[in-house]
Parts: sequence; C-alpha cells; structure tokens
Amino acid sequence: MAAYDDLMALERETQALAQVAGRLGWDQETMMPRGAAEQRAEESGAMQAVLHARPTDARRGDLLAEAESVATDEVARAQLHHIRRDYDRATLVPGDLAVALARLTSRAQGQWAEARAADDYAAFAPVLAEVVRLKREEAAAVARGRDLYDALIDDFEPEMNAARLDEMFAEMRPRLVDLRARALDREWPALDAHFDEQAQLRLSRELARNFGYDFARGRLDMAVHPFSSGSGDDVRITTRVSEHDPFNCLYSTIHETGHACYEQGIDPEYRLTPLGQGVSMGVHESQSRIYENQLGRSRAYSGWLFGRMREMFGDFGVANAGTFYRAVNRVHRGYIRTEADEVQYNLHIMLRFDLEKALIAGDLGTDDLEAAWNDRFAADFGYAVDRASNGVLQDVHWSVGLFGYFPTYSLGNVYAGCLYRAMRGAVPDLEAELARGETGGATAWLRTQVQRHGGRFAPAQVIARACGGEEPTAGPLLDYLDEKFGGM
Repeated sequence: MAAYDDLMALERETQALAQVAGRLGWDQETMMPRGAAEQRAEESGAMQAVLHARPTDARRGDLLAEAESVATDEVARAQLHHIRRDYDRATLVPGDLAVALARLTSRAQGQWAEARAADDYAAFAPVLAEVVRLKREEAAAVARGRDLYDALIDDFEPEMNAARLDEMFAEMRPRLVDLRARALDREWPALDAHFDEQAQLRLSRELARNFGYDFARGRLDMAVHPFSSGSGDDVRITTRVSEHDPFNCLYSTIHETGHACYEQGIDPEYRLTPLGQGVSMGVHESQSRIYENQLGRSRAYSGWLFGRMREMFGDFGVANAGTFYRAVNRVHRGYIRTEADEVQYNLHIMLRFDLEKALIAGDLGTDDLEAAWNDRFAADFGYAVDRASNGVLQDVHWSVGLFGYFPTYSLGNVYAGCLYRAMRGAVPDLEAELARGETGGATAWLRTQVQRHGGRFAPAQVIARACGGEEPTAGPLLDYLDEKFGGM
C-alpha cells in the first residue's frame, strides 16, 4: 500500500501545520500583545493559504483514489473516509475565500473583544455582517443542493442536520421549561465571600490533575473565554477567575479538562492523523459536560470538593456539604450561557440555534441581531438583557465564523446523558469513589469507551457502542435532570 503510506505521510505534515495554526489562535487568546492584531491576521491568513493548498493538492487526490481502491484494513478505511470527506470539501471552497475568511475572522475576533468590553454591539455589527456574508459563500460552495445551514453543521457534527435538531429541541423544551419553573420556585444558596485569585488557580490545577489531565503534555492559562486547544502531546486549556464566584473558575477548568482529556486519551497510533482528534464537537462536548456536571457537580464529588475548599479558603459561609451541593447546582436567573445551570443551559443553545439559522438563511440581518436576541431572551427567560456583553456579545463563536457550532453543545449534553446512564451500570463503586475525590473509575471508563477511538467511528456510533448499542436520544438526559433537580 505505497499510495496509502505516501498519503498518510502528507496527512501527518498537514496535521502538524494545522497544530501550528491552532497555536497561533491559542496565543492570540492568552498572551499576544494587543498591538499585534493586524499582523496576526496576516500570519493567520498566510497559514490558511498553506493549509488550504495542501488538502486540494492534485497529488493528494491521486493518492487518495489509489489508496481507496486497495484498502481493506478497518483503520485504514476510517482514515481514508475522513481524508475523502476533507478533500471533497476543500476542493469546493475557493482558495481566496478560505484566505479571506481566515484574515477576516482573526480581525473580527479582536473587534468582538473590544466591543464586548465596551458593551457596544454597533461597533461589531459591520464586521460580523462580513463574516456572515463569507460564511454564506462558503456554505453555498459546499452545500451541493443541501440547506446552507446544514452544510455548516456538517463541519462540526457529521450526519446531523437542522431538521433533526429541531425535532430534538421540540422534545426537550417542554420538559426543560417545566423543570425550570419548579426549580426557580425554590430558594437556592449562593456563595458570598472573597476567594483569592491565585488560590483559585492552584485549586484549578489540582482539579485538572484529579480528573486525569497530564500537565507534562499541557498547560493552564487565563483567557476571556475558556477553551481547550491542541491534540496528542500538546493539549492546552484556559480558564477565567472571578474573586466572588470560584465556581466560574473551578468548573470552567473541569469542563475544559474534559475536552483536553479526550484529546490526550486518543490512541497514540492515531497521532497527527485524521483519527487523532475528537470525531465531532458533540462527542467532544459530551466529555466536557460529563466531567463538569454528572461527575463534578454530583452530590458525591461536591462533598469532597467542599472539604477541599474549606482547607484552602477557610470558612466561606457555607455550613455543610448538603448546602454546598445546592450552591454548586444553583438554579438562578442569569444571562451568561457558560455560567448557566444544567436546567437552563440548553435553552440558551436553542436561542442561538434559531438566530444563527435565520442569519445564514438571510431572514435576519446583523443590524437587527441585537434586538432579535433581546426579544427572544425576554420571551424565553422572562426578563430583559441589561447590556450587550450579557447578551449578543457574550460568545466568541460568531466572530470567528463558527456557525453551526452552537447546537453541538446540546448534542454534547444529550450524549453525556446517555453515557452517564451506561457508566452508572458499568462502574458499580462510582458514587463511593467520587465521594473520596477519586475520578479514576469514571475517567478510565470514558477513555476506554469513547476517548481512545478518536475519529475512528461516526459520532452517534461511538456513543451507541459505549451504551450497549442504544442509539443516543434526549431521554436519559431529561430523566437525569428530573432526578437531580426535581426534588433538590
């Protein structure tokens, strides 16, 4: 299989260059001086030009066709499936469009950050309009008769489409709205103390290690919007700190650790190949959400964390582990998706899903986006958005062109619900282990059942395999939420 070997050598080089491009993005979010934004846009554009030229290289197409004609090994066929998918898509997107998008989104990200800090959506709207225009062009180039928004979803969740998401959200919404009403009718404790920033970061690093993050192959830094980046032997995470809300820092860290452990847990044989990364953003999000919520916010683990926080911060006004558990899972009015409780989180996603569908369809313009957001938020949550940074400017995704990404967050929750139900049957001592602050049984099960496979199986297939063959549905998630919050 000389053609396959030559093709994989090309793929490893391309994957390595993509990791370098990703590192430029990580640096922009964490350490880049503000004055470097315009130069970074040129650097990102240059890297995108190189990366776009490689997937569309005619030699790659020839090698791919030859390798496909003789491949019989299951792993090789999985590799070729991803390469074919990427090649077909890349050859449909004009090179000048790919470069223009890279340059524009690098610039737009900086303008978003400035507009967010100034609570000035109008300053961001013109560049967002350009991003939407180019994303519509990109979607039209690859859609091949499909809906434009479906073509964008496919970048993040293969084999998913808006119609199936609409059906899932229609099932979820009534039960979530009912549970929210019941939960908000009760009093929930909240922390009211000062928590030192550096102490929070020390505890964050401890929690990341506790959940299996390998700092020899990663690092933890600060960013405006927490994220994880990289794969294989260089996987980095970020968090943020509020000195009056340590859960923001601690649970953002656990969440990003879930993403990072997925990448660190992939079979090393797949490193720098198409299989050497998470298969979809929905599956990726399933790992971050199950780490953060079903494990990290469980009664058992939060009891251990309560003791650890007492040791680190002293008496912070919470009397016992039971009250702490309710504070960790507090259902409350709020604006920010990343700070939303489990009951209301998916309602935030549904809002964004509907708005970005309308943007891509041309039914909503960016000049009207802030008003549409505010109207929809008031209708869904029952109160008004107070400022742009708590509303339409709170997320980075649209500034960097990630249309079709938001629904994968809810898919991740659905997948996590399915995985947690299977995990509880497979790890009989789960609760006792978590109560001791031990996550090894749970994370080892996830590594074996999900993470090590990387991109070898389709998204729904990898979840079904882990769950005894059952196809993923929203039922286990909704049942978990009812069990947890219905009588808390």
